[in-house]
Formats: sequence, C-alpha cells, structure tokens
Amino acid sequence: MSDGKEKAVASPCVSVCALDNDDMCTGCYRTLKEIGDWSEMDNVRKREVIVLANKRCRNRYGDLG
Repeated sequence: MSDGKEKAVASPCVSVCALDNDDMCTGCYRTLKEIGDWSEMDNVRKREVIVLANKRCRNRYGDLG
C-alpha cells in the first residue's frame, strides 16, 4: 500500500568521480555544489539539475543520439 509519498529521484552518478577545471564532474556533469546539495534537494530541483547536467554533456560532446 502506498503512503502517497513520491519516490526520490535517483542520483545520476555513474561512479566516475573526477572534477574538471570548472568543478564539474566528468562522469555525471553535475557541479560540485549540485553534488554536495543533492541529498537536500526536492525532486523538482533534482530533475532540473539532471536536465542541466544533460545539457552540459551535450555542450561538451554534441548530441550523441
């Protein structure tokens, strides 16, 4: 039975934790601040961060799909 609580958005971490010169993870494309704040974010903010991270990845590598 559901208690009505939404399941937490999963972290986009891919266990390739290395920061570039801009303090952005080269694995998940979140900033150091976004990674540090992740556990305190609500699901809306987590989804926004994932969208931003995907844009950062596309900016670096182009559209792979």
